[in-house]
Amino acid sequence: MDTMIDRLDRERIRDAVGRAEERTAGEIVPVVVPRSDDYEETVWRGAAAAVLAALVAVLLTLRVYTGWGLAWLFAPWGVALVVLAAATVGALLARYVYPLQRLLAGGERLDETVHRRALQAFVEEEVFNTRDRTGILLFVSLREHRIEVLGDTGINQRVDADDWAEVVARIRRGIKNDNLTEGLVEAIEMCGRLLKRKGVGVGPDDENELTDTVRTPDSERDPEG
Repeated sequence: MDTMIDRLDRERIRDAVGRAEERTAGEIVPVVVPRSDDYEETVWRGAAAAVLAALVAVLLTLRVYTGWGLAWLFAPWGVALVVLAAATVGALLARYVYPLQRLLAGGERLDETVHRRALQAFVEEEVFNTRDRTGILLFVSLREHRIEVLGDTGINQRVDADDWAEVVARIRRGIKNDNLTEGLVEAIEMCGRLLKRKGVGVGPDDENELTDTVRTPDSERDPEG
């Protein structure tokens, strides 16, 4: 996940934000994070599931196996060894195999966590800090495969939540093609067209109130905007 962030073309994304904001009073803030949480509970769930599967396998083996090769398995220490090994493997898989981690966490938990993290980013990046409350957050959480678009009050008065669906789809397509930069650039350009169409036009005294750079965990804010 971190490599996808490392490969971001920050200048290209910044230019896309600048071009989009030439046609609208909206202030577009892209934020990309590798994950929104560590999901520690999935480690225990993975360990428990592996132990349960191992115990079922042991019981079946004890019932059907009649040879001498697995005599150690009939001893208590043998069962304990199997349980310990299964718990360790299950915990490691749950922690480092991200599709399994998402499965163990559950869709509802992922949705809630990413939404909460997006709200946190909205505040941390001061997306609310515009004169007419026209900030828009494009939030991408890579490990969870979740994307959220959060508009401030000045945006939400004109743009419905469903209007962002294609913007989200563009970013997702870029990720699937292993080109997050392309997905963000297309989504940002679409935001500019959408906001203009919805009447969030540029005023005569409009200023660039938020920096145009993509925010990532290792990025620094650009005071130049």
